[in-house]
Amino acid sequence: MISVVVPVFNEAQTLRDLHRRLADSLAALGPHEILLVDDGSNDGTWHIALQIAAEDPSVRLIRLSRNFGHQAALSAGLDAARGDAIVTIDADLQDPPELIPELVERWHEGYDVVYGVRSSRAGEAHVRLAAISAFYRLLSSITATEIPRDVGDYRLLSRRAADAIRSMPERARFLRGMSGWIGFKQIGVEYARDPRYAGESKYPFKSLLRLALDGILSFSIAPIRLVTGLGFALVVFCVGVFAWVLYVRFGTAHHPSGWTSVIAVVLLLGGVQLLSIGVIGQYIGRIFEEAKQRPLYLVDEVVDSREASDPRSASSSASF
Repeated sequence: MISVVVPVFNEAQTLRDLHRRLADSLAALGPHEILLVDDGSNDGTWHIALQIAAEDPSVRLIRLSRNFGHQAALSAGLDAARGDAIVTIDADLQDPPELIPELVERWHEGYDVVYGVRSSRAGEAHVRLAAISAFYRLLSSITATEIPRDVGDYRLLSRRAADAIRSMPERARFLRGMSGWIGFKQIGVEYARDPRYAGESKYPFKSLLRLALDGILSFSIAPIRLVTGLGFALVVFCVGVFAWVLYVRFGTAHHPSGWTSVIAVVLLLGGVQLLSIGVIGQYIGRIFEEAKQRPLYLVDEVVDSREASDPRSASSSASF
């Protein structure tokens, strides 16, 4: 069976067209299920999802208790998926559901992870694209994990690949990196990404920056090494300045003067120290989050017409 996991957040405008295109793409693939994970929508998305589930028994619904974020919603879908292969796709229809049969074909060839590679991205600002490209190139240069460039969360995972990701308990999740870290046999499939079908992007610059920090801090200690190198360089610099001051004071007839240079050095050192504390604090903060061992998400309601005579039967307050 093929499972398709779709995190949705305020996607009332796209949900019906998304379901139609998914159903058409999956029709020839045999048994399948579509999991819509509502990440705390407040625009009528859940009501439309209930209607879709009542019309199509292959649709299962999971409603989280609040908005936990895109990566947590994807993880909730992975935890609930029953398929032998699991496809993750966003609800904005920028990633074409019509590519799923090709992903499944590569899976049948023996690949455990089949990821979509964006050959082009229509409708996105050049500044945004340049920032994303720079991030992936930076990440690939500072981490030992091979993370493909120009790849999002549109991918197929075999059952063993999905189980491997599910076994990774970290809270600050960067699924693109986690998919690369598990290894196994992987391949990319190129496609042209479409403009957003309707509504607004759920990944503004602030969210992208947070995701980028999760990727860097979860898969590399390069920032700490950079701070260490910077500290060593400043120690050498300060030793050189101190030696120069001693030479001028005792080796020449001149006396060192000028408070400006002293203040500049003090401010430089203070700024570097604060920056270093901030970088180290990011890692300590993540240790703090992991140590609390709070659930990654909470489930408010589950709708599965295959298991209940009442399609609105709910399982409330489940946690994972």
